[in-house]
Amino acid sequence: MTALMTTDHAAPQPVIDFGARFKAPAMPSDQAEAWVRERVAAAGTSFVWGLKLLSAPRRRAMFAVYAFCREIDDIADEPGPLEDRRAALATWRDEIGRLYAQEPVTHPIALTLVDPIRRFALSQSEFLALIDGMEMDLLDSLQGPDWPTLELYCRRVAGAVGVLTLEVLDERDANAQELAVTLGEALQLTNILRDRAEDAERGRLYLPENLLHEAGIESRDAGAVLAHPALPQVCNSLADLALARFARSRALIRRCRRKPKTAIVMMEVYWQQLLRMQAAGWRIDGASVKLSKGRKLWIALRYGLL
Repeated sequence: MTALMTTDHAAPQPVIDFGARFKAPAMPSDQAEAWVRERVAAAGTSFVWGLKLLSAPRRRAMFAVYAFCREIDDIADEPGPLEDRRAALATWRDEIGRLYAQEPVTHPIALTLVDPIRRFALSQSEFLALIDGMEMDLLDSLQGPDWPTLELYCRRVAGAVGVLTLEVLDERDANAQELAVTLGEALQLTNILRDRAEDAERGRLYLPENLLHEAGIESRDAGAVLAHPALPQVCNSLADLALARFARSRALIRRCRRKPKTAIVMMEVYWQQLLRMQAAGWRIDGASVKLSKGRKLWIALRYGLL
């Protein structure tokens, strides 16, 4: 994955100082929680619909986890010198270390993670895995990656979120671990298909090497790949892999001790987006397949209340 590129004619983009919040004095806890809620709301994510089903402590925990994910994802995506963004990820790695050592932290997201980490025994390794995934983006290791590399990336950036989510929901057995990884892959593969045009604008290509090769696409230039007439073949093949993982996830959900409603709502939203893209022959962009608020509410009610 390459850094966001601009041309000489493009308007300059502001560079975000991701270290500013670490340098500022620590907020009171209620202000930190409000800051995190605003951060999540501004992202406009489907993730919020599943959170509406949780108890207050679990909802606060998931807001904090998602805000952390959003923050480090922005470090990987936003413009700025590579070394500065790598340093920002390293600072977050240190902040996670301080959280688990029960040392003082200053970032508002870290402040809102203090209670969830204690209350739900969230795994430090999963937060670090998320940072590892963002570093894979910064190091350009995902330009038409081989399948093991893409699988590792999915485990880090999506499977880790799944594990943390199920820990908040008190699902920790082997079945839950498999569900986190399997559903995480399904969601991330759907993201790759949905956001392929947006990623290409940044010079990024997540479509796996083996599927490109099978379709006779030898270029690894993102723009050239998206313009290739065999692209629908690649998309269909990747969709088949995602659909198989959705099917496996449904079977694993049935084995959970308690119905993980948040995971079910997320699964249904992404599954429906994938089906829409496939039915349209991959001729629509990510914004076109996003479900309406009404549809998301229906899914939340349908799968959250039953």
